[in-house]
Amino acid sequence: MARILYGVHGTGHGHAVRALTVARHYPQHQFLFISHSHGAELLKREYPLIECYNPETPVVAHRVNAPAAAMSMLRTWGRQPILTRMLLREIERFQPDVAITDYEYFVPRACRAAGLPCLSVDHQHIVTCSRHNVPPHQLASYIATTVAIRGLFSTASAYLVISFFHPPLRPNAKARVVPPILRENLFRLGPSDGEHVLAYHAYATSPGFYDFLHAIPRPVKVYGSNRTGSDGNLQFRPRSEDGLLTDLASCAYIICSSGHTIISEALYFGKPPLVIPVSGAFEEFLNGHYIETLGYGRCHEGLAPPVSLIPEIESNLGQYRKNIRAENFCGNTEIFGLLDAFIEKKTLPCAS
Repeated sequence: MARILYGVHGTGHGHAVRALTVARHYPQHQFLFISHSHGAELLKREYPLIECYNPETPVVAHRVNAPAAAMSMLRTWGRQPILTRMLLREIERFQPDVAITDYEYFVPRACRAAGLPCLSVDHQHIVTCSRHNVPPHQLASYIATTVAIRGLFSTASAYLVISFFHPPLRPNAKARVVPPILRENLFRLGPSDGEHVLAYHAYATSPGFYDFLHAIPRPVKVYGSNRTGSDGNLQFRPRSEDGLLTDLASCAYIICSSGHTIISEALYFGKPPLVIPVSGAFEEFLNGHYIETLGYGRCHEGLAPPVSLIPEIESNLGQYRKNIRAENFCGNTEIFGLLDAFIEKKTLPCAS
């Protein structure tokens, strides 16, 4: 049995879902999680957890609130000495064999001070470890995101980057890129091409979003609204992991923001996405850019998509599905093999 310290970025649910998938795969090991906000709420239902403030990315009306994000970073810096000392005490108490971080700020810093091996397992480092053709209107966001990732979240011992797209690595990039890690309960479901559309949003929607959904000539099952009942063709569904995955496996296509977890799950089931990246979040733009570039679906930058986009998506579903189903979007076997090696040898094997 190994003792594993696991830091998880808490904004949204994607990081926590990924961390739960890892922890559930290793019932023989003992985990202590460090997280905050949404991630802490999800993780502490199953595992011991210490809440630790981290930089947050507030989203308002489908846009990153940059001033609030900057204030959150200033608060993090102000609390850094106290919180780092707290984590060093927990490391002394828990005596972990290794640590894992999923875009968490304090755990890799404390591990470096304690001499503890720390593996980064996240998607965000695809921004900095790979080369991308960045359009001019995204250059400022790209530069700001690169500075943030390198300055705040790049102090781990090694980097395992999960991604549904694999752009060329930068020279001397100390990272391995692998296909997405998928939660185990996906594998119990068989995909089918049903009539309904799945609409999922983790944050408050942009103005006009529901008007767009009303224009779709299909039933639309909506998750993330905190509403129930029906409104025309919209069916508002309660929060349910099993319900979401069942409806995802059987939908015609999905409409969502551009988070990596939900996109990866949709692609695994062969579902074309229409993604609407959160404005100001370069990683979300990048995910959407590759969805469109690789022919998996469509990306709409801005607020609610125009209704004219609906017939275009509907008429291209067959081609999108063909492109998606030619690829592999499950990296679980490879990822768990690499994690086994890291837990045993405390280092990430070099790429062959």
